[in-house]
Amino acid sequence: MAPKRTLRAGLAAGEFIVTTEFEPPKGTDLAKFREKARRLAGVVHAANVTDNQSARVKMSPLGGALALLEEGIDPILQLTCRDRNRMALQSDLLAAAAFGVRQVLALFGDPIRIGDHPEAKEVHDVDTNGLIGLVRALASGKDAAGNDLAGSADLWPGAAASPDNPDPAKVEAQVQSFLKKREAGARFFQTQAVYDTGRVAAFMARPEVKATGAPVLAGIMVLKSAKMARFVNEKIPGIFVPDAVIAELEKSSSPVETGIEIAARQVRELRGIVQGVHLYTMGLEERVPDILQKAGI
Repeated sequence: MAPKRTLRAGLAAGEFIVTTEFEPPKGTDLAKFREKARRLAGVVHAANVTDNQSARVKMSPLGGALALLEEGIDPILQLTCRDRNRMALQSDLLAAAAFGVRQVLALFGDPIRIGDHPEAKEVHDVDTNGLIGLVRALASGKDAAGNDLAGSADLWPGAAASPDNPDPAKVEAQVQSFLKKREAGARFFQTQAVYDTGRVAAFMARPEVKATGAPVLAGIMVLKSAKMARFVNEKIPGIFVPDAVIAELEKSSSPVETGIEIAARQVRELRGIVQGVHLYTMGLEERVPDILQKAGI
């Protein structure tokens, strides 16, 4: 089934982009995955499919991406440098392109030690910029060694960004990382979850960032409780949930609904600052339409 909306068409039309993400199952049963996808077909421009998120074995993101295509959603294939060498990465990219996947998000990958196979070996044959380079090579009709392909891979490489950091020194490092990824060939960026609109606006206003012209989709995580917010602050590097947000969740009689309201408020605040949002729904994919409606989209 052809996707009803796509990332590329939305960007070309100047639309405010909305993406979300799906975790493939730990197993072969795609029933729930497909059911969630059907609900969002035509609602979001595209959806990421995660790659062994948190270093836990799941179905290959390629399988999930093909399922999204069948359900009418434009997939963004996440690939990490952690689990595959450059040959395996290129093979997966060629297969994805052959079946209609058009975007790839290049990621370093969560450390093996935190997952369910801590004895596994990390690969990291290439880094994220190297993976972006592989995508660019395949799109030109060559493999990474310069050999001709029987058909090029029509793929856009994307990358992650972290614009919301209270430490000025780390902001500088993130700006340089952003610029290097753009120079490597990243066509779009999705950020970690952000909460300080002012810091995001300052990042986007940097002359060197603006000069790239790269579309940025700001990450919005739907917080289900104050406990979850504290866990995020303690355990997930690069995400900073403000005390005021935690207090708002703490005093709520319905924390999930409050989390939905907070997410919608963030979407409203970020319009005009970034080119779109990436919704981390944390299992609440069916609430995406509610978030967008409350945000006025």
